[in-house]
Amino acid sequence: MGYSAGIVLWRQRLCVTTTVATLALSLLTTTSTTIDAAEDAKSIYLPGFVASLAGFVPPPGTYFLNYKYFYSGSAAADSVALNQLGNITLEAETNVDAQFFAEIPSLLWVAPRKVLQGNLGLGVFIPIGWQDISVDVDALATLTLPNGTTFQRGARFGLGDESVEIGDPLLMAKLGWHRGNWHWSVTGLLNVPIGQYDKDDIANMGFNRWAIDAAAAATWLDTQRGHEVSVNAGFTFNGENPDTNYRTGTEFHVEFALMQHVSQAFAVGLAGYHYQQVTGDSGAGAALGPFKGRATALGPNVSYNFQIGTTPVSTELRWLHEFNAKNRLEGEAVVFSATIPLGGLRH
Repeated sequence: MGYSAGIVLWRQRLCVTTTVATLALSLLTTTSTTIDAAEDAKSIYLPGFVASLAGFVPPPGTYFLNYKYFYSGSAAADSVALNQLGNITLEAETNVDAQFFAEIPSLLWVAPRKVLQGNLGLGVFIPIGWQDISVDVDALATLTLPNGTTFQRGARFGLGDESVEIGDPLLMAKLGWHRGNWHWSVTGLLNVPIGQYDKDDIANMGFNRWAIDAAAAATWLDTQRGHEVSVNAGFTFNGENPDTNYRTGTEFHVEFALMQHVSQAFAVGLAGYHYQQVTGDSGAGAALGPFKGRATALGPNVSYNFQIGTTPVSTELRWLHEFNAKNRLEGEAVVFSATIPLGGLRH
């Protein structure tokens, strides 16, 4: 699930008013062809959300999972010029800095009986997040608004937005199989658009759109030598935002982890992902046409298992450095997860 690692940005709208704050936002949106893709540059699925043991579905039982996700990134559009948007002629430099932290508690229930000879899991994610976004715009030429207000060359505008909100819950269904050193699964996510959202805000935790993510994962784990290779790949299919008439294109994500399990308690390795928007944005709200974003990330990944009394706890921590970004923010992400079984487990 999640918010893509170019997380939570600005709207590609052409609504311009006479206030300085709204003007700054409008300048940002109209120059976003070089730094934005997908509405608000965010997705229901967080690339890098899974890594080690991606294809593994745990034994029957109920599990509490908690994810902590931090992202910091920036982007710039230098000397961007759009000849004519309505009666607005714009040349500007735009710089965006964004920080995001999410606490994502979740529950997973794995059925006691097998389905299609595999383990069936049902779960829900409820993200709670903090966002801080700042925008700086330098006008490179005279800007005239539809109401006749004129801003001269050299004018500088700033806009900031900060929020703490509850996002859209995501419902999950997962089916996994095991054979020898191989573990594989298929997963479906459904984004339910009931989180906090306001089309006039820059920072929103909610998406205000239905969306489905379908993914398949596989893990090969040599229990004798401790070698692990895990891969997870999927597509996100987005509905239209009814408030903005904006439909984000189909998105592809693939994640991997190469791990060495030093013991049953500790493993270390490399994790990464690639995100690619495969179809353009559409709808009446996509006034500047289709945009396709991409980003790649790599970084270290460690996992550690321990016990609190008789309760086993599994944790994982990774740092992901983004590069090769296009039409998105580029930055750093840190992901921490902890899994705790509730009650007894059935093997």
